[in-house]
Amino acid sequence: MSKTILIVDDSASIRQVVTLTLEGAGYEVISAEDGVDGLSKLDGKKIHLIVSDVNMPNMDGLTFVGKAKQMEEYKFTPVLMLTTESSPELKAKGKEAGAKAWLVKPFKPDLLLGAISKLT
Repeated sequence: MSKTILIVDDSASIRQVVTLTLEGAGYEVISAEDGVDGLSKLDGKKIHLIVSDVNMPNMDGLTFVGKAKQMEEYKFTPVLMLTTESSPELKAKGKEAGAKAWLVKPFKPDLLLGAISKLT
């Protein structure tokens, strides 16, 4: 059985590139366009990893991660932040919210897959 990864990003092109990369590596992908949509996808099914952007409309990634970590089924699900943000302050807030790793866009697919393999 393949592992399932939830991608939360407001950019359709980023969701598409990440989905193609992950599906090509054998992962099942669920995508969401912002934090609100992401929370709606956390409906009890097993998610092995969450990949989230930081800057999104409706609900930003850090708020989304904090809310996801409050859900019993997902409190131990690893989170990778995939964002253009690289400030140490924001990374600290991400870690505080529950993120385990931080990858800055633009990214190389092999770097993304390497980070994901360490987290799943």
